[in-house]
Amino acid sequence: MNHSNGTVTIPFHRSAVGEEEVQAVSEVIRSGWLTMGAKTIEFEKRFAEYVGARHAISVSSGTAALHLTLDACRIKPGDEVLIPTTTFTATGEVVSYFGARPVLVDIDPVTMNIDPTEAKRKITTRTRAIMPVHMTGQPCDLEELHTIAKDHGLVIVEDAAHALPSEYRGRRIGSLSELTAFSFYATKTLTTGEGGMVATDNDDHAARMRTMRLHGISGDAWKRYGRNGSWFYEVMEAGFKYNLTDLQSAIGLVQLDKCDRHKDARARIAALYTDAFQDMGVLEPPTIKGDRETSWHLYILRLRLDQIRIDRNTFIDSLKERGIGTSVHFIPLHLHPYYQRAFGYRRGEFPVAEREFERCISLPIYPGLTDADVQQVIGSVREIADCAKR
Repeated sequence: MNHSNGTVTIPFHRSAVGEEEVQAVSEVIRSGWLTMGAKTIEFEKRFAEYVGARHAISVSSGTAALHLTLDACRIKPGDEVLIPTTTFTATGEVVSYFGARPVLVDIDPVTMNIDPTEAKRKITTRTRAIMPVHMTGQPCDLEELHTIAKDHGLVIVEDAAHALPSEYRGRRIGSLSELTAFSFYATKTLTTGEGGMVATDNDDHAARMRTMRLHGISGDAWKRYGRNGSWFYEVMEAGFKYNLTDLQSAIGLVQLDKCDRHKDARARIAALYTDAFQDMGVLEPPTIKGDRETSWHLYILRLRLDQIRIDRNTFIDSLKERGIGTSVHFIPLHLHPYYQRAFGYRRGEFPVAEREFERCISLPIYPGLTDADVQQVIGSVREIADCAKR
């Protein structure tokens, strides 16, 4: 196997955008209307139809989407929201925006999603919502979580940043819970560079989020500079500047048309990886439960550290030496200084999350990977694993 002296020739991610997106953005620029407008409204309509929701509210990021969902739920100081400790900080930080407490929960060792049994154990009189994260795109145990939520009068807010397009028991994520937040960040399966969306069937939630995403101004505030708009407006709430633009929505519309094809491309790469790694005792490919379909946003390979002479970080360094870019998803929240300082979390409190974190590697998986790229990744992983066996 040739080494690349640490120069990454296969990056961890490359966005699947091309000339169609360039053309779509060019048309918006020529139109003279660059910010939120008709393209954004069209994107919302098409997205809602795609996931099977009554409403889709576009926003400037996945974090903004999560923030607005909790605002719609009227989370307030002293409330508690259950979230998995294995997630990106956005899931936790939006809870803290309200003066509420992110109550961290350990994860299922197979799926790396929130453990429903542990979540149930953490419920108190202050708990208001559960925010499950569909890790890598594999849906959580939503039936069990919905039952827990119903029994305790809680709201389920899905963090579906990874989960477009994923399915749970034949239904697309975005159509199953009261509120579902998506991300369109550059690495996601559908990207607008930055951006996000909330899917909901609740008319009241949708109306509030549409107001709050644009300064809390009543009505269709985005129209006020258009031909059919009015200069008059009323500020109903202290809202936010969270709207998506037509430039981004134009990209989103093209990406939405490609979404199923992109998922199929990722699934094909995942199948090649799993087929290549499943016979190696030191490697543990991901397991997808039979009642769900994943978007394959991430492919997390786990090392069986008791059978290998090197740790995860050394494995990553060895892949980099061979030109393969990787990442790690995620450093559990309770290990970060902020969550320890603000909420008193400590190492050792969530043993499953810590154990899985120490042995996981996210491999490149995106539509632009060629067959040669995939085989180079496979060959490099197998070579390192073979050499490091105990």
